[in-house]
Amino acid sequence: MARVRLSVAERREDLLRAAIGQIEARGVAAIRIADVAATLGVSNALVLYHFSTKEKLVAAAFSYAAQDDLSHLRKLLGRRTSALRRLRAAVRWYAPTGQAKGWRLWIEGWAVALREPALREVSRDLDKQWKAAITEVIAEGVAAGEFTCADPAGTALRLTALLDGLAVQLTSYPGAVPRSRAQEWVDEALARELGLDRRALTERGR
Repeated sequence: MARVRLSVAERREDLLRAAIGQIEARGVAAIRIADVAATLGVSNALVLYHFSTKEKLVAAAFSYAAQDDLSHLRKLLGRRTSALRRLRAAVRWYAPTGQAKGWRLWIEGWAVALREPALREVSRDLDKQWKAAITEVIAEGVAAGEFTCADPAGTALRLTALLDGLAVQLTSYPGAVPRSRAQEWVDEALARELGLDRRALTERGR
């Protein structure tokens, strides 16, 4: 079978996806250029041609994952429905009990970001964009009279802090918190922040 020739952009994307898979499987400390190359059946030299160092490959992989997550978040928040439905869908997707991929990846990233400025910038930018998007939809809901919230930015910060903390617990310590209980806490926090009864949140968020 003839080998399909990929464009530079396509090859780079393949390498980034392979790097993300290796980081999730092995951790940042253990990932090697050779492992990423072997995943795709290419040479180490090809990986280094695109990224020059392992550190640059890792930073680019996290940036790629961040943009993928933000793209999905924007799709959820851009739906033509109420602000409450959009907000609840986004929070449920992002929560460690939902369908957001790569919590192990981001926990690894947070740890490495303490020492790597490039990765710290990536994670900080993702955090800012996530909070800004949540803040915006909360403000829309307040303006539309769907719920009350005196401080949308503060609510966004508290919600993401809760979700990130639960993600660490559920990912690092399996069984420490039942997933069903974690979801209850997320729903309770969201309802409390919006001045809603939790049952009303569930009914309106369907």
